Amino acid sequence: MRLLECGLGVAGGIMIYFIWQGVNLWPVFFIAGMAGILFYFGNARSSGGKSFAVFDKPKDNIMVSFDDIGGQDVAKNELLEALNFIANVEGIRELGIRPLKGLLLNGPPGTGKTLLAKAAAQFTNSAFVAASGSEFVEMYVGVGAQRVRQLFKQAKILAKKQDRSSAVIFIDEIEVLGGKRGQNSGHLEYDQTLNELLVQMDGMSDADDFRILVIGATNRIDMLDPALLRPGRFDRQVQVDLPDKAGRLHILNLHTRNKPLAPEVSLEELAKATFGFSGAHLESLVNEAAIMALREDSKQVKNEHLIGAIDKVIMGEKLERLPGQEEKRRIAVHEAGHAVVSELVQPGSVASVNVSARGKALGYVRQAPPDDMYLYTSDFLQARIAVALAGAIAEEIVLGNRSTGAASDFQQAADLARKIVYGGMSEIGIISPDDLPKEALHSAIVSIFRDMESKVKTILLEYQAMLLKTVDVLLVQECISGEKFRSLLDGKNADKCA
Repeated sequence: MRLLECGLGVAGGIMIYFIWQGVNLWPVFFIAGMAGILFYFGNARSSGGKSFAVFDKPKDNIMVSFDDIGGQDVAKNELLEALNFIANVEGIRELGIRPLKGLLLNGPPGTGKTLLAKAAAQFTNSAFVAASGSEFVEMYVGVGAQRVRQLFKQAKILAKKQDRSSAVIFIDEIEVLGGKRGQNSGHLEYDQTLNELLVQMDGMSDADDFRILVIGATNRIDMLDPALLRPGRFDRQVQVDLPDKAGRLHILNLHTRNKPLAPEVSLEELAKATFGFSGAHLESLVNEAAIMALREDSKQVKNEHLIGAIDKVIMGEKLERLPGQEEKRRIAVHEAGHAVVSELVQPGSVASVNVSARGKALGYVRQAPPDDMYLYTSDFLQARIAVALAGAIAEEIVLGNRSTGAASDFQQAADLARKIVYGGMSEIGIISPDDLPKEALHSAIVSIFRDMESKVKTILLEYQAMLLKTVDVLLVQECISGEKFRSLLDGKNADKCA
């Protein structure tokens, strides 16, 4: 430090002397500045320019156990079996088992892939380093490969610091880093980065005293390079799906542990009403319900808060858009048409009917399936198409014309009709989707639409009195719960949404 100060002092003295002699030093300053910039960027590139997320202490949120993760029993069991290869080193060596080098978690966003990786590190008492695929690739050649090397080096340094013999490296969005080679012609940086990851994984040996497990997460496994998926690299692919009803109930129990629930709250009914929700959706639902309770200065989270939170998670917050009286009546007619047909073709399917604007929707009918469904029959799909078309047909019957509000309904109906055709359940019969001419597909979809349109029109004309009664209630209350809507259809009074 003293030597540096002396050097700076001498340099300053020399510059003052030259300035006193009338020498122009601006070119010297410019060259020195450029050299400093080049040195800075060169040093940043040589060091990788990146420090990945390390979890060094309990407060860093690494203290996640498998008991804290709900709805993923199958994924947890597969993961635990693989992790035993790290935890039980002596046992696997006696049997001559090669430890797994990599695990790939594949599933939709929000299903708990990151939590599973953290729980894996906790279960094996390993150091945990996390990175995202987007952190590796830049325009500078060689930076991505350098960062891959740095990632593995950082995992070893962290494990040594924590006095641990293993580390878990978690790479989220691995499809960015491990995409199929040759797709990015003119930019070989992607391929070089993937090649370095393959080299690093190949260099991991069961003879090493230090063990590394690489866990990748993706929802686009079709984009990954085959070399990354072969045995010896990512040995196992663990499917992390959306939770079923029992899984959703488990997740809801976990997220409501620290929240005071009102006695009338039934988490089982809530789990039934949230088909298709991921773990992240359910956490957000419970949190939004607690926020609603806070707004109302309620000491407990009530059932109405949880039901309102479902609508908010699906559709978004209520908007301040106030349509005119004529437009509001059209919205009410449209949604009442959906609700009446839905309840008649699939009894008990309506969860709530709303004419208040949320997100991009001016109104909506929320449907709750009675049970989780994974296979769909022709009758079920046709019933869903009928519900989708009912809004526009109700407008035509009551108001004499249709509006643009049914555009998204028609798109949904077309998607359902394609499922009927591709499933071999249409008049065409069994077909190959890739070989089906567009004209034949169009003709089949139009035929399905005409049949459903005729049936829906017949239903709505027969129950037009119920349709108009529902419209009158919606114009006053804006929201009717499924239970109250069914009471209304039975001729009873309907209260507000609850």
